[in-house]
Amino acid sequence: MEISPNAVPPVCRLVEIGKFRYELAKKEKESRKHQHASTVKEVQLSPRIDPHDLGIKVQHATNFLCEDMKVKIALKFRGREMQHTEFGFEVIKKFIAEIAPYGHPDFEPKLVGRAINLMISPLPRAKRAKNPRAEETAGGEPEGPALVAENPRHEKPSPAPAPEKVKVAVTEKPAPAPGGFNNPFAKLEVQ
Repeated sequence: MEISPNAVPPVCRLVEIGKFRYELAKKEKESRKHQHASTVKEVQLSPRIDPHDLGIKVQHATNFLCEDMKVKIALKFRGREMQHTEFGFEVIKKFIAEIAPYGHPDFEPKLVGRAINLMISPLPRAKRAKNPRAEETAGGEPEGPALVAENPRHEKPSPAPAPEKVKVAVTEKPAPAPGGFNNPFAKLEVQ
């Protein structure tokens, strides 16, 4: 095998081909470990999405962006919804506005067939807002040893007071008219 062809005289060495291929494969595998493959997650929306459902989808997208994943937004139209695509674009604009601290769109939303497609890339870590889900879990109630410190004798907490019982009295009521609805609870009276 030729090592340095530009040297005078050229430098060569004898190589066992199996060993050489093994070392090359090992180097390639090692170099692939250090490369970051970007993952793409998809979030599907509809033009008539409920505000709460939109909030949940935004939460999922922020989690993906905070984990350095790209997010593909697909808003699909069904049936006559194609007549008013402006509602779909409004939903997409709301989504982009809510997700702005975590990522930016790669291109303007496009209507392709019966769907509006959009790709969102995460902002660099220095410019990105903190993940709100991570703060919730960090600021939650203490678990494990902290509970033992509050209750050193491991006593069981006192039970909650029992709810008051409702008294039910059975009284005779007139029978329903013939052909009328027979209500099994008509004789019960709550006090």
